[in-house]
Amino acid sequence: MARRSPSSGSQVLAIVLAGGEGKRLMPLTADRAKPAVPFGGIYRLIDFALSNVVNSGYLKVVVLTQYKSHSLDAHVTKTWRMSTLLGNYVTTVPAQQRVDKNWYLGSADAIYQSLNLVHDERPEIVVVVGADHVYRMDFSHMVEQHIKSGVGVTVAAIRQPISMADQFGVIEVDEQDPTRISAFLEKPTDARGLPDAPHEILASMGNYVFTASALEEAVTRDHDREGSKHDMGGDIVPDFVSRGDAGVYDFKNNPVPGSTDRDRGYWRDVGTIESYYEAHMDLVSIHPVFNLYNYEWPMYTQYQPLPPAKFVHGSGDRIGEALNSAVSPGVVVSGGHVYGSVLSPLVKVHSYAHIEASVLLDGVEVGRQAKVRRAILDKNVTVPPNAQVGYDHDHDRARGFHVTDSGIVVVGKGQTVTE
Repeated sequence: MARRSPSSGSQVLAIVLAGGEGKRLMPLTADRAKPAVPFGGIYRLIDFALSNVVNSGYLKVVVLTQYKSHSLDAHVTKTWRMSTLLGNYVTTVPAQQRVDKNWYLGSADAIYQSLNLVHDERPEIVVVVGADHVYRMDFSHMVEQHIKSGVGVTVAAIRQPISMADQFGVIEVDEQDPTRISAFLEKPTDARGLPDAPHEILASMGNYVFTASALEEAVTRDHDREGSKHDMGGDIVPDFVSRGDAGVYDFKNNPVPGSTDRDRGYWRDVGTIESYYEAHMDLVSIHPVFNLYNYEWPMYTQYQPLPPAKFVHGSGDRIGEALNSAVSPGVVVSGGHVYGSVLSPLVKVHSYAHIEASVLLDGVEVGRQAKVRRAILDKNVTVPPNAQVGYDHDHDRARGFHVTDSGIVVVGKGQTVTE
């Protein structure tokens, strides 16, 4: 049986939607699924969703995968091991064509094709979450509200400025009951503000709590609906709203142990290179906007058997140092300078090299007197001595690197950096 919610006594199964192709994160997703993209030095994006689920007390979790899933499968299998003695698990489930000859046609179709998992566990409640957001959330409070409300689905929502409404799925609430959804609008240009905050809107976070029977009926009905894109946010939620059977959970009311006024309510959809980069920069300020050092609500991941980070040389201008930076195990900064950056495991920075406002993934090596600025370097990229990345965007493009409109340079896996 699925695990009982500590708050409600109900049987709960968690489903993590991890099939995203991640086109807007290219080239970081050229060789891996979006939820498998490294983040914050030692984590993968999926670790945040899974950590939130298990910290909430839900220890039966299925992860639905599809695109380029090998590294994602390997990470989840090696990292997320529960007690089989107690019947707990985190397991990846690829698209299997159980229903017909189609792969997953959307997030709703992924659940429809995986209803056998729900039937096996016979839960009363199903928590459905995305796998590519950075945040902390205790889902047990949302489950409790859902059960008390009696609705078929409850949608988690975060407050955003009304000027950003056209970037989100926007939830309009019932003026008489602000926990009920009156309308669900996809990226509207004429959104209405909230009754208690006219300058704000509620944006869907892509996290849902369903009554299990209602979820099964909804995805089955959607499977046969002509013209449906089979999307949870675009099709399933509006279906519930049209029947007056949808509630909203305001993320600002979610209490997470160990959170502070500065990082409470933090949520980032890291679906683009810009948002991925900015979320990293949120980690390295003196008082982080997103605090990885909250030990009361830990973010779990796989820890490699690596030695501590090391900083060597300290004479003249040959000083190995990292300031306002997050430095992972196995990193060696040898006479180079690192500022405002995130260094993943096994990164090497050689003498007189300069790294500024950058994200270096596992195994990156920056040669003597090389310079890297406002860049993301994917795994095992080598920057040769005296080379520069992020200083001349025309030259960066000529070398085949991706450069965003805001000037962030991305060097993908397997790309060669030349002078």
